[in-house]
Amino acid sequence: MPSFDVVSEIDLQEVRNAVDQANREIGTRFDFKGVNASFELTEEQVALTGEQEFHLQQLMDILRQKLVKRKVDLACLDPQEPSSSLNAARQEVKLKQGIDSDTAKRMIKTIKGSKIKVQAQIQGDQLRVTGKKRDDLQGVMALLRDEDWGLPLQFTNFRD
Repeated sequence: MPSFDVVSEIDLQEVRNAVDQANREIGTRFDFKGVNASFELTEEQVALTGEQEFHLQQLMDILRQKLVKRKVDLACLDPQEPSSSLNAARQEVKLKQGIDSDTAKRMIKTIKGSKIKVQAQIQGDQLRVTGKKRDDLQGVMALLRDEDWGLPLQFTNFRD
């Protein structure tokens, strides 16, 4: 029985490379001369540090540029509220990976509402779709691509 998995993953190595490039760019830009600004990548988030909230906006633009050049989908970014004190501003940008259960349930509801003869089930942080015909599965892929789920989707493990 043909099946495929719907997943939402990002390449953490590409994110690491983008953060490194962004840190290098800060060192060469004129508007950041003498400013204490940096990016720091932890396991599931990128921390932006600057002297003012204005710097955080510029840092976010730089980060987005570098991620796009590295072909990382910007839908995986979840910027949090910036926090600022007298001499420093900080913002965390969480990296979204995996499909949460609410989004998976909405996907299943959309698939069932389309009347395509397939079954969909949640398996951890991914969704498995099975059906009798390959064309039905490709129709489900097109249906899921057309919707905006708020996170990047990839279709893996396609089996006949």
